[in-house]
Parts: sequence; C-alpha cells; structure tokens
Amino acid sequence: MAPLAKIHISNAIVPLFSFVGAGTLRLLGNFGAIAVFFSLAFVNIFRRKQLREIVKQVFYIGARSSLIVLLVGLFTGMVLGLQLFYTLVKFGSVGALGSAISLTLVREMGPVLAAIMITARAGSGIAAEIGILRISEQVDALYSMGVDPVRYLVSPRIAAAIISFPLLTAFFDLIGIIGGYLTGVLLLGTNGGTYFYRVQSSLSMVDIQGGFIKSLVFAIIVSGVCCYQGYFCHMRSDGYGAKAVGMATVSAVVISCVMILVADYVVTSFIM
Repeated sequence: MAPLAKIHISNAIVPLFSFVGAGTLRLLGNFGAIAVFFSLAFVNIFRRKQLREIVKQVFYIGARSSLIVLLVGLFTGMVLGLQLFYTLVKFGSVGALGSAISLTLVREMGPVLAAIMITARAGSGIAAEIGILRISEQVDALYSMGVDPVRYLVSPRIAAAIISFPLLTAFFDLIGIIGGYLTGVLLLGTNGGTYFYRVQSSLSMVDIQGGFIKSLVFAIIVSGVCCYQGYFCHMRSDGYGAKAVGMATVSAVVISCVMILVADYVVTSFIM
C-alpha cells in the first residue's frame, strides 16, 4: 500500500508543478519579449527624421494629459492638507504640515499618481491606436513599403513618454503643494510663512532626484507595455479583431498600473 500511496501523491503533485512551471516560463517569456521590443524601439529613437513625430507625441502624451494631472494633483494636495492637519494636531506638530505634504508628494504620491493618470489617459490611447493599425493591416503595409513599424510607431512614443513623465510629475508636485497650502493655510488657519519655510527646508535635492528617477522608470514601463500590447494584439488568444484591441487596451492599463506600484517599491528600496 505504501508504494501505491506514494505514486498517488506524486501523480497529484506533478500537474501542480507543471502548471506553476508553465506559468513561470510564460511570464519570463513575456518579460523577455517586452525587453527585446523596447530595446529595438529605444535604439531607433536616435535615428534621423524622428523629431517631428516625437514632438507630436509629446503634445499627445504630455500636453493633452496636463489638465487631468493638474486637477488630480490639486485635490491630492488638498486632501493631504486635511488629513495631515488633523493627524499632526494630535501630536502638536501642525508647523510640520508643509514638510509632510511636500515630502509625501515629491517622494511618493507625485510620481505614482501622475504615472497612473497618464496611463489611464494616454497609455490606453497608445495601445488602442497601435492595435487598430495592427488589425487593419496597416503595420503590414509599412513593412511592404520598407518602413520599420517599430521605428515609425513605437520609438517616438517611448521618447515622448521619457520627456513628458518627469515634466508632468513636476507639475503634479507643484500644484499639490499649492493645494496643501489652500487647505492648510487658507481653510484651516496654519501660518503661511511657516508652511512654505517647512517646504523649502525639508526638501533636498536627493528627494527631488528620487522622484524624477521614479518618473523615468514609470515612463519606460508604461510606454513599453502599452506599445507592446497594441503592437501584438493580433496574437492574443482571448479574442481577435476589435475584441483583441479592447482586451489589449485593458491589459495595457492594468499591467502598467501594477508594474508602476511594483517598480515604485523596488526603486524606493534602492534610492531612499
């Protein structure tokens, strides 16, 4: 009976290891494909005749996302002002409100929330646009005309994301600090001079650099994932045609947001 029991247990365990192993290999394969895809697109950024298309994508990704980023930044700062004020009052440290708001925004919430807002607004559009070009066979038409689709479609968007993310993060931080001022000083009566003195004295160049490093990492992640999902939407197993474009867009936003939070933890562990 003992040998039979061992065989029965081993037969139950093998499918489990097989499932885990297949999922792990598939995940590693996807990461490798994205890395190769991004590397080819990044190298093509420095080719000639890219400037005009990069400027167009900076306008689409950066300028047209600025309103939502500034709006979210303003109300994030206002909410932080309310929450931190009532928390600091309990410890008699209301004078540190400026420090708490500025450090929270510059180190953490500014890069993360700005990246998520850009992903929701521009990243989804990138995935859908490239996906439509793919299923309508316009990508294949570029191949037939001797034009590299990765250089023409993907490289300008990656370059524009690398330019736009740090700029929008800076705007988010600035308007968030102003939102904290509106709540903490104008609404709740904290001293305005103390608020801005704390903001200036608590922020160091290391904090600002860390926020910009995060924004650059997020730019690479979002642009790479969204372009990859749209470019290869025709290879999806969960749909084809318009459904594949929709699923690719959803996957691009979800994967980008999850990877932003994962990368935020990893980068914070190294630079903070």
